[in-house]
Amino acid sequence: MSEVSITGEEDSARQTVQGSSRVRYRVLGFAVCLAAITYLDRVCISIVAPQMMRDLSLTTLQMSFVFSAFTLAYAAFEIPTGLWGDRTGTRRVLTRIVLWWSIFTIATAAAFNYASLLVLRFLFGMGEAGAWPNVARTFSRWFPTTERGTAQGIFFMGAHLGGGVTPLLVTALLAVVHWRVVFILFGAVGFVWAIAWYRWFRDDPAYHSAVSEAELMRIQKGRGADAGNHLSGLDWKQLLTNRSLLALCLMYFTQGYGFYFYITWLPTYLEKERGFTATRLGIMAGLPLILSVLADLLGGITTDQVTKRYGLRAGRCGVGGVALFVAGVLLLAGAAVDNSLIAALLISFAAATANFLLGASWGTCIDIAGEHAGVVSACMNTAGQIGGVLSPVILALIVRNFSDWTSPLYLSGALYLAGALCWWFIDPRKPIVDKTVR
Repeated sequence: MSEVSITGEEDSARQTVQGSSRVRYRVLGFAVCLAAITYLDRVCISIVAPQMMRDLSLTTLQMSFVFSAFTLAYAAFEIPTGLWGDRTGTRRVLTRIVLWWSIFTIATAAAFNYASLLVLRFLFGMGEAGAWPNVARTFSRWFPTTERGTAQGIFFMGAHLGGGVTPLLVTALLAVVHWRVVFILFGAVGFVWAIAWYRWFRDDPAYHSAVSEAELMRIQKGRGADAGNHLSGLDWKQLLTNRSLLALCLMYFTQGYGFYFYITWLPTYLEKERGFTATRLGIMAGLPLILSVLADLLGGITTDQVTKRYGLRAGRCGVGGVALFVAGVLLLAGAAVDNSLIAALLISFAAATANFLLGASWGTCIDIAGEHAGVVSACMNTAGQIGGVLSPVILALIVRNFSDWTSPLYLSGALYLAGALCWWFIDPRKPIVDKTVR
């Protein structure tokens, strides 16, 4: 669907801009801010969990289900929202997503018991679903192929920077305000982003008045003919039986399973099992995401540079497979060592290394998706969210039944190694939809 039919605004024809513009980098800037706000709201609850459990009389298992309620809803609505973005454009869809999750972040402050918190977090996840796929869809329209991995890496850098700073910020706020006030403050930030995005962004660079002819030509030439304005019919059988996509989903399940430990139970693990407290706990709880900031950027640049030199298969699969293998080894080592500081550092580096593959993963989605970037990336991310649903609950069950905080880390490390093998079955050079039959 064209921007004209979506917006109906007076800028239906792009104005000619003299010289060379860099408007796509501003689009990336908006996306980075979106990612940071997303993780600000997600990670917040893991830090205030002890206070919430105390005030609402929640058990460890109940709090795990609260964590998973968000992820379950996120997974359930990921593909429909990605498909919606493919069909109607990401300008409106991302605006709706951010407004919705901001409302329910604030509403979390009103939780008064276990049931109300479950419902609020489920609605929060339902509203946030599709954010990542719609960003991928945006990048597929605004960035040429050889810049997409870097764009995705910088995007996730913003997410993990926001998540890494959040523990320190929340810890400082809890010293002066109640945990309910923290949710209100964090939720308000999204409204500013949504208004600015809707006013400035356009679904296609051809309809943005600030884009020069040179930049438009670079984008359109680099993205190829598979990113046109109109969607062809989506063959779900072809999509859901594609070997590369199935392997991507299995791989991302393992990545998501491990990652959700870091943003749910890691602070509690560091406190109860490793003895960290106060400021030191806030630093070590945020370290995995802080280190991921650099890993996101380097991973995105690496996948694009290797792609330019050796081709898509090496650039995407080589980078992704090696990163997840190293992450598995580091996490297993972190679970095994006795020294608490070394364990925390190894676990943090494992998280960063697992996130090194994000540029390759999401770049691969765009590579094989063609005009269906939203729904294809949503399929992969849904698999990751299923891992995220299971991760905190399985940990809580193991801790409750065996009083063992170490076995869940061994399980996550083993899954990382299995995920590394999945890259062998992925071929980003082969699009899901055969261009010859469109």
